[in-house]
Amino acid sequence: MTEQPREDTTADDLPGLRASVEAILLVVDEPVAEITLAQILERPRGEVVATLRELAAEYTEQGRGFDLREIAGGWRFYTRDVCAPVVERFVTDGQQARLTQAALETLAVVAYRQPVSRARVSAIRGVNSDGVIRTLTLRGLIEEAGQDPETQAHLYRTSGYFLERLGLRSVEELPDLAPYLPDDLPEEIIEGH
Repeated sequence: MTEQPREDTTADDLPGLRASVEAILLVVDEPVAEITLAQILERPRGEVVATLRELAAEYTEQGRGFDLREIAGGWRFYTRDVCAPVVERFVTDGQQARLTQAALETLAVVAYRQPVSRARVSAIRGVNSDGVIRTLTLRGLIEEAGQDPETQAHLYRTSGYFLERLGLRSVEELPDLAPYLPDDLPEEIIEGH
């Protein structure tokens, strides 16, 4: 009795498309674009896209501990939200590498007001934010976004890494802040929300 070839293999004994996509996505450090996968796997982009969507739907349907998301211009595996507490305990094991309150405040100002200058961030926060901006830039969460045409000040925006870490496709997916703001804030701080 001869062994039948599996559906998910090719004549050249290479893994099939589904297995190849999964294998690549397991080793990536950042989201991979559909076109990149199509080129590497030498398959039509439409076929790769269909496979990515099928895999994502299967993982969700099966209630796996991970899911496949289209994030920041590409695809990547992420831990399913319901598993976050367990993974956090495993990863941190009591050693917290969190952002300081000042860094979180600064990151929020940049995220919601981008592109924004250091001076504007400092004005909104009420304290000098230069050191915190340097730290956020070094961590790759924010990046330079040109210069203000009037003041020539450097402008900052959130990075692709920021989107990736938050599991967002774009900053438009950030939640609305209005419900969380106090009623007595000056209008200049609220503008743009």
